[in-house]
Amino acid sequence: MELTFLGTSCMVPTKERNVTGMFLSYKNKGILIDCGEGTQRQMNIAGINRNKVDIILISHWHGDHVSGLIGLIQTLGNQAIQNEEKKKIHVYGPKETQQRFEHLLKTCIFENRIIIDVHEIIPQKNEIVKILDNEDYYIEAVLLDHGIPCLGYRFAEKDQRKIDMKRSSELGLGEGPLIGKLQQGENIVFNDKKITPDMVSTIQKGKKISVVLDTSVCPAAQLISEDADLLICEASYASAIEEKAENNKHLTAKQAALIASNSNVKKLILTHISQRYKTSEEVLEDAKDVFQNVEVAYDFMRVKL
Repeated sequence: MELTFLGTSCMVPTKERNVTGMFLSYKNKGILIDCGEGTQRQMNIAGINRNKVDIILISHWHGDHVSGLIGLIQTLGNQAIQNEEKKKIHVYGPKETQQRFEHLLKTCIFENRIIIDVHEIIPQKNEIVKILDNEDYYIEAVLLDHGIPCLGYRFAEKDQRKIDMKRSSELGLGEGPLIGKLQQGENIVFNDKKITPDMVSTIQKGKKISVVLDTSVCPAAQLISEDADLLICEASYASAIEEKAENNKHLTAKQAALIASNSNVKKLILTHISQRYKTSEEVLEDAKDVFQNVEVAYDFMRVKL
């Protein structure tokens, strides 16, 4: 599992920071989280094949989070034609996403050559909604507080049972369907002896990544961050201008750190940094007042879990 930051600025891009975009690579799946202007160029620089995008998670419909979508869709369509395939992507977003996506496709003259499956997510206040669930992982969403419909997301890898082949060999077991049953958590009988999964395997806990972008302080931000191995959280301002953050329904770095501290988060990475900060020092020190395992993201930063 690898996360690449494609843009880490607030509303306005700077020389060093593009606007918001992240790419999560998991096995053979590619998940794009928001798509601000210039995101596909950032993917080029990062060496990420844009055709690897299978899922797009939209936090909300402010321009700095979605204005790169139309170009990406056109590019994916052109690549699909060249590869002689019909590509399908799943788009998840808050209330009004279906309507806004339809409007988006009308802003330019082009032929849409990909299948776009839009999923509109409308959680109740402080409700965690599971929006996708498969064999390897699931994705959840909550409604944040940003003045317009805005979602926070959690990507959770499922626990996996790992077989100790040395131990299983000692019991006479080789690779085959019996090992498969043990890996699925089933008891087996071999040579008239009952063998339980715990005798030959251990549980490897799945990793959790939570993403909280554009919100004021709210219980939902903490809910979606609970027990995350990694929390990606907006920190538009330092505490010196907390009033500005409150007025704009954003977080300070210290408030983001408090969410991490109160949610039993292992590591915090701050993003969505206002253009007023020429370096990340003030934002980082503001967060470190209450949470030590914290970094400030930069464009093209990669994190492996």
